[in-house]
Amino acid sequence: MTRILVTNDDGVHSEGIRVLAAALAPLGQVTIVAPHQEASAIGHALTLRRPLRIETHGTGIYAVDGTPTDCVNLGVDVIMRDHPPALVVSGINKGWNLGDDVTYSGTVSGALEGILLGVPSIAVSLKREAVFDFTEAARAAAAVAESVLRQGLPPRTLLNLNVPTGVPKGLRATVQAKRNHVTKIDSRTDPRGGLYYWIEEGLNDWEINGGKSDYEAVMAGYVSVTPIQPDMTAYDALMIVETLAAELRTTAD
Repeated sequence: MTRILVTNDDGVHSEGIRVLAAALAPLGQVTIVAPHQEASAIGHALTLRRPLRIETHGTGIYAVDGTPTDCVNLGVDVIMRDHPPALVVSGINKGWNLGDDVTYSGTVSGALEGILLGVPSIAVSLKREAVFDFTEAARAAAAVAESVLRQGLPPRTLLNLNVPTGVPKGLRATVQAKRNHVTKIDSRTDPRGGLYYWIEEGLNDWEINGGKSDYEAVMAGYVSVTPIQPDMTAYDALMIVETLAAELRTTAD
């Protein structure tokens, strides 16, 4: 039987992960391995300086006192060791993970760890609202998951899905949006006169890219599907670095 590992960064008790698992159940045996509490915006963090523990929260549901990256590692190498997953799906996140935000995202990082372990992976995020309805996001995730299980993905490639509210107009293949980000920091004073700080939601000025970006797709009412890879090499800058290296060699000689 096809086995699917489901994780998230909103925690094992999040409604989004349960709706996602139910939507994926017709495709195979689903195992949930998620943080025991919320681990949002934790990025691709891996716990190395303390032990990790696994708790069982029902049949096929496990909580880990760590990050989404920890969860995928323990899911693949411990919990599902004898029956490895054919797919990792991370989500459904409460809030989009668009453009540069994928570098902060624990949701995307769960999928990233999946592809680093050689498992095709998908990340799924839904627009943040006062009240969440995960129905359409789960439906889109299941459709994409079925396609990935059938057709596969290139090695070290994950699909990042961002879903608008309401009924989407369809799916759109996209690239990551670019934005000018201004971080907002709120300074406060505690009762003893000490300063402390809250990093709040930043202000974004998104660049327009002819409708090709993930941001433009979701704003137009489409599910954005962006292929992402872990290779962060700036190939356009390689010639500059090679020239610099040559100059340094000449100086050393």
